Amino acid sequence: MYGTNTGPVRRAACAVSTLGLLAALLGACAGPGKPDGEVTPAPSASGPMPGAPFWVNPDSAAARQVNVWKKDGRAGDARLLERIASEPVAEWIGIDDPAGQARGFTEAATAAGRRALLVIYDIPHRDCGQYSKGGAADGDTYRAWIDQVASGIGDRRSAVILEPDALTHVVDGCTPAGFHEERYALLTYAVRALKALPRTRVYLDAGNAGWVRDPRQLVEPLRRGGIDEADGFALNTSNFYTTEANTAYGLELSHDLGGKHFVIDTSRNGRGPLTGGHDEAWCNPPGRALGIRPTTRTSSPLIDAYLWIKRPGDSDGPCKGGPAAGSWWPEYALGLARNATS
Repeated sequence: MYGTNTGPVRRAACAVSTLGLLAALLGACAGPGKPDGEVTPAPSASGPMPGAPFWVNPDSAAARQVNVWKKDGRAGDARLLERIASEPVAEWIGIDDPAGQARGFTEAATAAGRRALLVIYDIPHRDCGQYSKGGAADGDTYRAWIDQVASGIGDRRSAVILEPDALTHVVDGCTPAGFHEERYALLTYAVRALKALPRTRVYLDAGNAGWVRDPRQLVEPLRRGGIDEADGFALNTSNFYTTEANTAYGLELSHDLGGKHFVIDTSRNGRGPLTGGHDEAWCNPPGRALGIRPTTRTSSPLIDAYLWIKRPGDSDGPCKGGPAAGSWWPEYALGLARNATS
């Protein structure tokens, strides 16, 4: 069960040649570093995140790899990889038996006195036919799948990152216009089904600091996708933009949404994005590093947590020598860990 892999790949609207400039200016594509005026954080129905640290899966791919390398005499590499294995990382719910997966993860987390961190990634027409293409066959199938996930979570504590790329692909035009209304309706359905659970927090994915340059373009899609009923939004899922850039972007977007909270994926952003105009700079870029370790101690009361949503070491796709999207790639994981500074 714990080996389920469905991680996404990520795109950016900014030209590749601008990536270094964005990182250097701490979010140039995001506009102003701080919103104008003070914003009162919107209340969350799920209670404070600090009360429930996240669950560390003892049978993760990283944990298993640590054991393999210890047996193979690679003790130094095993110690480095423990930087991943010892941290809470999101579990991506697979297509098959979603109720069983959600139940297994949340039961294990509850037994450890922790909150499960889950990712839902099965929207119809997912990823515009690219490396992580797929998703539910139609709307009815998706609603039934969501219902199964919700039934598996039940009254146990969880935080759910909802549908990476789904809304940003609407904004950037990758998802055909004929599917937009259905997508909004399905996301709203998912938000409501999950927020009906007593201990589940829901964060709608909202891209990253280098994708949709003007965060105001995301306001209407997020509202139509159910953000008003969710706990907030998620930034940088599976991407490499710095925490500073995503913070500036997120604060501006939060301001436009009336003070919505957000979380940032820091799993692989320790060195920021790859610069220099490389093709597919988002796909398994070399020389990257783990970012800030998962924590609820953040730089702003509007940021609920820094999370490892993308599982460090899972491939972005069959590029730069990597395996299929979502497949475990131990040597890439080792590079992320070796380059980490914290």
